[in-house]
Amino acid sequence: MSRHILEEANIHEAIRGKVSNNNKSVVEEAQRAIEENAVVVIGMAQNPHCKKACKVLDKASASYHYLEHGSYLKEWRKRNALKMWSGWPTFPMVFIKGQLIGGASELQTLIKSKEYDQLVTA
Repeated sequence: MSRHILEEANIHEAIRGKVSNNNKSVVEEAQRAIEENAVVVIGMAQNPHCKKACKVLDKASASYHYLEHGSYLKEWRKRNALKMWSGWPTFPMVFIKGQLIGGASELQTLIKSKEYDQLVTA
């Protein structure tokens, strides 16, 4: 898979630091959570899809770590940094053993097919 990312050589050296540090702490928080937990859901308040992902995991009695960044009206820059980092365009972002599996619908599909259990125990 190839993702389109602007090459560093195409970023003027005067702004490279700003680009590199843009919401760096938010991405690092997500990376730490993903390293430390088998299942991570990154979401936002008021989003029904984020609530759905958590409910699906709760119903399956699955252990998970939840990170929430703002709502529709606040912290959009933090969420944008996470979208740019992951390449996933929506919330929630669900990670299993460090792998992005998608959002609530993809999680539900994995649980129904029993592939979720295989991913968590692998």
